[in-house]
Parts: sequence; C-alpha cells; structure tokens
Amino acid sequence: MILANPHFAKIQASYLFSTIAARVREFSAAHPDARLIRLGIGDVTRALPPACVEAMQKAVGEMGADATFRGYGPEFGYDFLRETIAKADFQSRGADIQADEIFVSDGAKCDTGNFQELFAAGGFTIGVPDPVYPVYVDTNVMAGRTGAAADGRYAGLVYLESDEANGFVPAPPEGQVDLLYLCFPNNPTGATATREQLAAFVDYAHEHKALILFDAAYEAFIRDESIPHSIYEIPGAREVAVEFRSLSKTAGFTGTRCGYTVVPRDCRVFAEDGSKVLLAPLWQRRMSTKFNGVSYPVQRAAEAVFSEAGRRQCRELVDGYLANAKLIRERLQAKGFKTTGGDNSPYIWFNTGMDSWAFFDKLLNEAQVVTTPGAGFGRCGNGYIRISAFNSMQNVATALDRICSIL
Repeated sequence: MILANPHFAKIQASYLFSTIAARVREFSAAHPDARLIRLGIGDVTRALPPACVEAMQKAVGEMGADATFRGYGPEFGYDFLRETIAKADFQSRGADIQADEIFVSDGAKCDTGNFQELFAAGGFTIGVPDPVYPVYVDTNVMAGRTGAAADGRYAGLVYLESDEANGFVPAPPEGQVDLLYLCFPNNPTGATATREQLAAFVDYAHEHKALILFDAAYEAFIRDESIPHSIYEIPGAREVAVEFRSLSKTAGFTGTRCGYTVVPRDCRVFAEDGSKVLLAPLWQRRMSTKFNGVSYPVQRAAEAVFSEAGRRQCRELVDGYLANAKLIRERLQAKGFKTTGGDNSPYIWFNTGMDSWAFFDKLLNEAQVVTTPGAGFGRCGNGYIRISAFNSMQNVATALDRICSIL
C-alpha cells in the first residue's frame, strides 16, 4: 500500500498565514458589513512599476509572432537577466558575484523551502532564529530532520533566540551547528544586522565547516548605508553562504513571481569522508530536474526593474511603504510601545504585553484590523505582534486610528 509521509504529522498546525486567513474568514462571515484593513501578510498593494509593465507587454507581443516566439527557456534564467542582476545587485556593491552563479526562480519562498533537498536526510545540526519565518522550519520537519514538537519547538533544531536584549539579532551558536538560516532585514521582527554581526556568522561557518542560508528578500528597504544589502559584502562569504533574493517586495512581483538564488561556484558542503562537495552543480541538477524556468515575459519585466526608470519607480514604491512603516512606528511609540523595525524594513514588531493570539483577536474584533501574531513565528515571538506596512497610506492611517482608540 502507498504510505503517507509520516513527518507531515509532526507539523504543529497549518501554515501560519493559512490559520490567520481562516480566522479572518470566520470573522467576516459573522460580520459581513465589517470593513477590514489588512496589515498582516506581507503582500504588496501597489501596481507594478510602469517600466516593468511596458517590458512585459513588449515581451508578450514577441510571443505572439512566430519569428520572436520563445518556447522552453533556460532553467536557470535568461542570460540577459542573470547578467543584469550580477552587475546591478552585487558587482555595484563590490561583491564578486558572476552571472552564472545566479539562478532565476519563481520566488524566495520556494527556493528557501526547496534548497534543503540538497542536504542529507539527517546527521547534521540545523540552527534557526527564533522568531523565524516558518518555511525554514516546516520544510525541514517535512524532510524528517527533526523530532516531535514540544512546547513550540522541535527536537533536533537549535534555536537562536532573538529578543529585545540582543536587538533581535542572535549571536552565532556556542556549539556545533552545521546549517544556519539567517534573514535580514528580518521577517518577522524587521531587525537588521551590521557588517560585524554578519562577519561573525561567516567566521563561524568557516571554523565549523557550516553553511549559511541567507534570506535577503527585503534588502531593497535598507536605507542605512552602513548596513550590508548582501552577505557577499562580507569577506569570505562566497565559500560558506547561499543568498536568496525576491522581486516580490522590491518591485511588487508577489503575483508576478520572480526571484533568484545565488550559489557561488566555490560554495561548498562536505561528503561523509570530509571531502568538499560544491553546491552549485547540485542546485543546477535539482533545478533542471524539477523546474522549467520563469516565463520569458516575466523575466523581461524583471530585467526592467534594473533599468534607470525601473530603479526610480521601484524606489518610489518602497519609499511609500517605508513612509507607512514610519507612521506605524511613531504612532505605536506614542502609545508607549517599544518597537523594532520599520526604518529599514516594512515590518514593525512590538511587545503587546499579552498573549499574541489574544492581541491579534482583539485587533481583529475591536479594530477590524488584521495583523500577524508573533507566536506564529516561534516561542520568542509570543507576546509580540507584527504589523505590515503594505497598504495605502490612507488605510494605514485609518487602521492606526482604530488601533490607538482601543489601546
């Protein structure tokens, strides 16, 4: 008989945002006239930049003529996009990343979840921040690399605790950890890491023969020039780090779907006998087996993100969301809440002083505002709420008036 994967049964509950959606649906059914304002899931609300729309429309036109039609594209991305990304996102910042080290995909969420397929089924230690983006944990649970969950944590994982004392930026672990997940600017806390803090992780990875999976999906929100946009700005990172990027928040591609992963050609893991194994060929093999590439029109739209007009338009989009974040941060601080994020990140994280799901329900029922409970991101998130800046300024202002009126 065909057997189910038993490790799915260990997952504590449904995916966090599915649980939120279910609660919101229940509330909406009971209150059909309620005007909900959604500041929960990090989904953009502004239209695609005109430069991207124009490029996509032109590419669609090419697909409508035999002479310019394109069928299967290269699994790793068209050269025109890979070369543009290498120059614009990395070489311009002094990071030595080449076009053939960039792998275009349908988004960072998929890649961060899929990348763990390159590693052994077990026999190594995984470190995750707490609070943490749930995909990092859940995909390793599904793969059978953890034990059962107890008190909100899985046996077999090392949790790098993040709290107000360390500014929600954990230090490298004390003992041996083989695979480290990092996300900066952080989802959910909005915290950012300095060069010195990232360098400490790079040094740790070299010393312990570890690998860093670095999620930089929100780098476009960094405005502090002292904060690195890429881990490859840190010397020595090429050998020990893989980086994930997304155009979802940079250019509003949440529904268009395009991101990319950087796997330097000298990035390594190890075989059982201790010999080095290069990661790039493994990722190439995995992608060519399971992925047919991002569509040509979407990749042309992605290329336009890096044009002069596209850069200007994307910055305007991001600046608008950062203005929302600034307003959220200031209004909450005026109410006496201590906040993290919102300056180099679209997320504001604050301590509610009560159970985070109870606070989520309070905001939903009394203010008709959807947020994200911190407990959904790990034990260290209990008592916190994440508010997203992804909405119109008018809706954000209205939501804050409602929230402040009940606090």
